[in-house]
Amino acid sequence: MLKKITFCALWGLSLLSAKVPNLVLIYADDLGYTDLACQGSKFYETPNLDRLAREGMTFTQAYAGAANCAPSRACLMTGQYTPRHGIYTVGTSERGKAKHRMLVPVLNKTVLDARFETMAEALKAAGYRTCVAGKWHLSEDPTKDGFDTNFGGTTWGHPKSYFSPYKNPYLEDGPKGEHLPERLGREVSNWIKENRGQPFFAYLPFYSVHTPIQAPAELAAKYSKKKPDGSHRDPKYAAMIESMDAAVGQILKTLDALDLAKETVVIFTSDNGPHGAISRAEPLRGTKGMFYEGGIREPFLVRYPGVIAAGSKSETPIAQIDLFPTFLELAGVGVPDRLDGVSLLPAFKGEGLAERALFWHFPAYLQSYKADPDSASKFFRTTPCGVVRKGDWKLIRYFEDNAVELYNLKEDLSERNNQAEKEPEMTKALLQELEAWQVATDAPIPKSRNPKYEE
Repeated sequence: MLKKITFCALWGLSLLSAKVPNLVLIYADDLGYTDLACQGSKFYETPNLDRLAREGMTFTQAYAGAANCAPSRACLMTGQYTPRHGIYTVGTSERGKAKHRMLVPVLNKTVLDARFETMAEALKAAGYRTCVAGKWHLSEDPTKDGFDTNFGGTTWGHPKSYFSPYKNPYLEDGPKGEHLPERLGREVSNWIKENRGQPFFAYLPFYSVHTPIQAPAELAAKYSKKKPDGSHRDPKYAAMIESMDAAVGQILKTLDALDLAKETVVIFTSDNGPHGAISRAEPLRGTKGMFYEGGIREPFLVRYPGVIAAGSKSETPIAQIDLFPTFLELAGVGVPDRLDGVSLLPAFKGEGLAERALFWHFPAYLQSYKADPDSASKFFRTTPCGVVRKGDWKLIRYFEDNAVELYNLKEDLSERNNQAEKEPEMTKALLQELEAWQVATDAPIPKSRNPKYEE
């Protein structure tokens, strides 16, 4: 891996001769695929994100880099798959009881190694001002990873409180009772006003809607009077979603007021599926921590006036690792070969992308919230596995016993009909592609039997 200075030199092209767009990336935490009104919920209210969908493009098959927080963020920031950076889960890879873990999992990294270039570092080298506001989760201080300004980002996976006092070393407490999403939206809005004189990259990774579930009482009271919509029924969770949506509205309003909307790309997505005990993503199977669609398929909305047709949709499968090369192309600088993603600009223009495979790697264990029929076992949301998606087909291979699941997502979106035995040629082809990718990325596969395992 080359040093950062080498990549900065490769990318250090002048932006003075060409106008480049501002970039606003809004990243929710634990927000499920159907947790927005524009994504089908009849219980949650999200008028500002609905507006973003109306004025931009909705990608219906967009994927996070992993099924939980930290690895998804590492993939997003580096543009690389999990085997490259070694962040596979949150905390230890030995989750759940030892007697239930058949294999010794791969050791997990919890901090992004400094040798990795982040999208913030690349954009800063290209002449952008950069800020982060919210859940960073990859190191102690994101200003050492390319951000000029930091509002509340640190190693935390969730806030100590969604109400001030926040007790966050990187965010001053506001008036008592101030709600965190509103505060972060205001900080980003003010930062945009101060930095509008040059290209800017504003990254707003909300702590919302991760637990603890804390929302303004009056807003929760509104939802307590509404009719539930399947698993969408928790008033406080609904209020947290609306509070986050209102913060998005602050930013959209600021861009309008500064006449910046036409020259700013705004993207909204989430890091993984919903917390299974609070919300679900039906008809998708699974929740946060699972590699079924409900754990990794995310809302993805993007607005870029003059390039993206308002109210458009794309069925093209994309991944969050694609954002790094996309931003570099938008910034007018070269895209290094080391990135695993591809630029989404052709898709933004309605041209689609060449068919490719997407991959996931999870050599760890993640305990179940409770016995759940969608989990890999009654003890775990998932056990060590590898995943590949190509075309309409998706294959999951579990490392404990080499069990294989194959689904045709076009015909079986809920992943209930395993086609591995009925489609031996497709199973073989995808297994070969998955194995070749594992070799190419040096993906570590756990093989040692756990001496504490009880059959």
